[in-house]
Amino acid sequence: MNKIEHLGIAVKDLEAANTIYAKLFNQQPYKTEVVESEGVSTSFFKVGENKIELLEATNPDSAIAKFIEKKGEGIHHVAFDVEDIYAEMERLRKEGFTILNETPKKGADNKLVCFIHPKSTNGVLIELCQEIK
Repeated sequence: MNKIEHLGIAVKDLEAANTIYAKLFNQQPYKTEVVESEGVSTSFFKVGENKIELLEATNPDSAIAKFIEKKGEGIHHVAFDVEDIYAEMERLRKEGFTILNETPKKGADNKLVCFIHPKSTNGVLIELCQEIK
């Protein structure tokens, strides 16, 4: 793993959260995107070398909707940048981690992504991200 790629924050209202975070960071999000396959609308802020992703559910069956229902708004996941997501998934499976995807899928911000179950990582949902080239 190379670095933390971004922190994902689950929000109930993306527009309202964008207003709050724009004031906090003194800038507007650099990107907004809907990821239909995940049932989310996202926005991204760049803070120095770091990124913050805000995620709002677009349907009540999405993982974000279920997360907010269970835990409320807040940090949803920590994403790590990897060079080869397929090799990293295989390595982590061999180490005993529970990978939630059989294969990587297209995520937001031009990335291939997969997730590691929080039961494997002390309650933290981990996302692996590889830039699509």
